[in-house]
Amino acid sequence: MRNSTITTSSRRLLIACAALASIGFASLTQADTLEKIKDSSSVRIGYANETPFAYTALDGSVTGESPEIVRKVFERMEIDTIKPVLTEWGSLIPGLRAGRFDLIAAGMYITPERCKQVLFTDPHYRLLDTLLVAEGNPKNLRSYEDIANNPAVKIAIMSGTVNLGYARKAGIKDSQILQVPDTTSQLQAVRSGRADAAIGTQLTMKGLADKAGDDVEAIADFKDDPSRAGYGALAFRPQDKALRDAVNAELKQWLGSEEHLKTIEPFGFDRSNVTDKTAAELCGA
Repeated sequence: MRNSTITTSSRRLLIACAALASIGFASLTQADTLEKIKDSSSVRIGYANETPFAYTALDGSVTGESPEIVRKVFERMEIDTIKPVLTEWGSLIPGLRAGRFDLIAAGMYITPERCKQVLFTDPHYRLLDTLLVAEGNPKNLRSYEDIANNPAVKIAIMSGTVNLGYARKAGIKDSQILQVPDTTSQLQAVRSGRADAAIGTQLTMKGLADKAGDDVEAIADFKDDPSRAGYGALAFRPQDKALRDAVNAELKQWLGSEEHLKTIEPFGFDRSNVTDKTAAELCGA
């Protein structure tokens, strides 16, 4: 009995020590990424080509609303170098968690499901969606429901986006959905007739329409649930809370300032896109 008591006590002590060690290691890991970024004065950002959020410009540089915000915020943190890492949209979160880059700067929407996988800053924009269709909108498509009600209609959706869930919830069958890796593929699908419409943010679809000329258009009267407005933010690994908090503190001071508005203006954003929502609210915390 005495030996059993000693063994149980020892076991409890070992468990307690292990728990303390785990907490200490987690804290060290959190600080490590932030300290490594400070020491090297460089940070790696993951992005997927999607105008105007994050994309490779004609001169090979990486720009867009999110990379430019990152550049300004990290300048305030005295970090000089931004190292972009291009990947497909659906690989952003896996790539972040695998350590390919330090944060996602791609205009990623905050959703409760994504909040289980990454840490978000508070959002730096609010935006609604619309459809990209052939010029003149020959199928008269103005909502998810219009597509669901016509089984012959196909819609191009970028893999890994929230729009896939919205489409299915509206009753659009998988046989009507063409999943593609990026927005260029969405445009090509509509132009070639492989899809009757593509779905994405108002700014993205308008940008695609402007690039394509007279072949396609972004409809101005898309009917959607206002609760589906997208709130975009930067995303970090769950263990990098210290880094996320440091960036979030800078964002809170900077968002809505004249410098912020001047930074996002070239990408079609303005004060109407600025929001006071928090990541905690949008994550359902």
